Amino acid sequence: MRTSSTEQIDSAKVAGRASAKAAVAAAPVQDATLTTPPDLTAAAFFDVDNTMMMGASLFHFARGLAARKFFNAGDLAGFAWQQLKFRVGGRENPQDIQASRELALSFVAGRSVEELVNLSEEIYDELMADRIWAGTRALAQMHLDAGQRVWLVTATPVELASIIARKLGLTGALGTVSESEDGVYTGRLVGEMLHGRAKAHAVRAIAASEGLDLRRCTAYSDSANDIPMLSVVGTAVAVNPDQRLREIARARDWEVRDFRTGRKAVRIGLNSVLGAGAAAGAVAAGMAYRRRDRS
Repeated sequence: MRTSSTEQIDSAKVAGRASAKAAVAAAPVQDATLTTPPDLTAAAFFDVDNTMMMGASLFHFARGLAARKFFNAGDLAGFAWQQLKFRVGGRENPQDIQASRELALSFVAGRSVEELVNLSEEIYDELMADRIWAGTRALAQMHLDAGQRVWLVTATPVELASIIARKLGLTGALGTVSESEDGVYTGRLVGEMLHGRAKAHAVRAIAASEGLDLRRCTAYSDSANDIPMLSVVGTAVAVNPDQRLREIARARDWEVRDFRTGRKAVRIGLNSVLGAGAAAGAVAAGMAYRRRDRS
């Protein structure tokens, strides 16, 4: 059945509002991240994948889960292949996003929220902490030093996104909300993945909740898919931008920051994402797994 554009927009709104609600609930009552008098109407919003962190947080999370036997090597190879296509092509596509969603939901269904939160803590320390872009982290700190709140905005599950934000000393995170009942994931999302228009809805929702003036807010992203989010704030900054976002930033006179030491956006290659050896190993392992399964 074909989904209408109205239904997609409504689903994006549901996802954005659910994410904002979860983010506010998880944020500290007294914001310990602020070391100066708070600027109550301004905030900064940072995408995570390839903006705050090298590569995709969900892929790194998947690597950690695969090491703990949550799923097989073939599934991990699928994540690696999607990462390779994204970095070489410079953009995501709806089919890959849907595939990531279905795979992610399949391995959390029936698991407890507490278990995934605990694993997220471990996997961040193991596989993500040393992949934070120092330049982007410094930009976030600049906003904190100005008394502004700083939120991550990502398609990554909100539980993992919140841990990344806490580890970085940020205010909180807007992420994809998975439905749970009695502390156990049902395998369904609340709305849809926090991606594209859903991110913009989440930013609007938290601005309304927290009394922010979006004209005084700043958003940062590497991807043209985040143009809806970048367009709802007063200041948009392209960080490590893909080719399309770089072109749009130039046309709209948005600032561009590139922390990739001279690599061009569409030629960065897989080494900066997960390491060529790791990618090749994941794909090879998946192929070997499937060959073994057929024999």
